[in-house]
Amino acid sequence: MPATPAWPPQSTPRLFVDRELAPGETRIDGPQAHYLVQVMRMKIGDPVKLFDDRTGEWLGIARHVGKRELVLELTERLREREMVPDLWLCAAPIKKGRIDWVAEKACELGAARLAPVLTRRTIVDRLNLERLRSHMIEAAEQCGRTALPELAEPVKLPALLRDWQANRVLFFADETGGEPAADAMRSRPGPAAILIGPEGGFDDEERAAIRALPQAVGIGLGPRILRAETAAAAAMALWMGAAGDWGPIGTD
Repeated sequence: MPATPAWPPQSTPRLFVDRELAPGETRIDGPQAHYLVQVMRMKIGDPVKLFDDRTGEWLGIARHVGKRELVLELTERLREREMVPDLWLCAAPIKKGRIDWVAEKACELGAARLAPVLTRRTIVDRLNLERLRSHMIEAAEQCGRTALPELAEPVKLPALLRDWQANRVLFFADETGGEPAADAMRSRPGPAAILIGPEGGFDDEERAAIRALPQAVGIGLGPRILRAETAAAAAMALWMGAAGDWGPIGTD
């Protein structure tokens, strides 16, 4: 007897909508409708997965398909919104393309917040937050996330340090040396952030100001010099392995 096909199928389109979802009908228009109708060739009765960063992921069934819009009936909630590890990524903006990659990986790796930080050696003075958010949304759609990282307004490093939360550890990638990252993160559970500098690194005065923060912990990321975007992904992966939702390092 043939097996019953999985429903909804793995090939079901998956989209983010920026409004709270609930059972019943919901309208899709604009670029998302174009994608579903013109690219995916949706027909009445076809399924779509929607998530809203509020209530979770829902199954929608196409009830009306027009040229520029469609109506979906949300029939069931497939998943609740995921629990997000309390990790922030505070990263100095880098060149276009590379900062987009950082935003994507922050979402894929499970960061709760992406905070651009302006330092003295930051070479990017204008940051397109709308574009960064679009990259995070696309990553969440493709990787099955039901939550999006919060995207903060850019802040200068002195202001970031001045307003730092008392209960949040700040692990900063220090090219002059620091504790091995995995050891430092494993021994300091709880709310955390990772601070990554620009291509040229922090200058001496900035490094001294960071180290003066009681919550700051300098970390090393191995014997090789890493580009800023690589350091961000490596540090996030180490924290997730040590204290996040990947499970503790060194356990079965």
